[in-house]
Amino acid sequence: MESLGARVYWVDIVGQALNALDLATLNVSRWPMPERIGWAVERYDRGDLLAGFKSGIVELSLDPVTIRPLLSPEPDRPGNRLNDAKVDSAGRLWFGSKHDEDREPSGALYRLDADRRLTQVDDGYAVTNGPAFSPDGRYLYHADSGRREVYRFAADAAGTLGPRELLITFEESWGYPDGMTTDADGGLWIAHWGGSRISRFDPAGQLVRSHMLPAVNITSCAFAGDRLDRLFVTSAALESPGGPEDGALFEIDPGAKGLPPTPCAF
Repeated sequence: MESLGARVYWVDIVGQALNALDLATLNVSRWPMPERIGWAVERYDRGDLLAGFKSGIVELSLDPVTIRPLLSPEPDRPGNRLNDAKVDSAGRLWFGSKHDEDREPSGALYRLDADRRLTQVDDGYAVTNGPAFSPDGRYLYHADSGRREVYRFAADAAGTLGPRELLITFEESWGYPDGMTTDADGGLWIAHWGGSRISRFDPAGQLVRSHMLPAVNITSCAFAGDRLDRLFVTSAALESPGGPEDGALFEIDPGAKGLPPTPCAF
């Protein structure tokens, strides 16, 4: 999920579509995709997006939809797909992968630099989710949803990560950690798959507060608006009890402000 200018973009992975909410008109646009799409991010000084498909990273133009394959990061893992991504303050793209049918821990975390050099920085995930970055760029946060764990990595200016540190273990009643973002004060906002809420944690991993929502599987979140003080939250109808608001997009008042999104540097 991304806030790009006057639009909020989010994906429908199983439905194979990219959605966008126009913040001025509240109109929703939807573009069908030829395969499962895990994320889309803005590019610097370009009119198109980068998107993560099951088959790899593509250049994606809208209206009309035009797709140009760019990179296949896991040719040796045909059962995987790309799942979640963010751009750091230097314009580097960070993204994860997962087994498409959740049968094995074959997911990994990658960094794609401005020169399009791809580096695998972590491996062995059941379900990758996140990443997110501290406001000063010193830490990267990432989750293995399948293990109910949220990790913290020290990061330097070049994007090199230190060892994986366990920051938060989700209690069973919380559900599973899904997509996440950070606010300007360093708070970490995490969506609860199976937990009907989104929660803010402090930089030490302590739960600060939760916002309950009328859907079961909460999937991701992004700050948006002129002042970055509006928090939009996605949910999934997949594996839900079929409630009327499962799969809806929500807006909450977070009492916090987000960080300006950085376009991808290439």
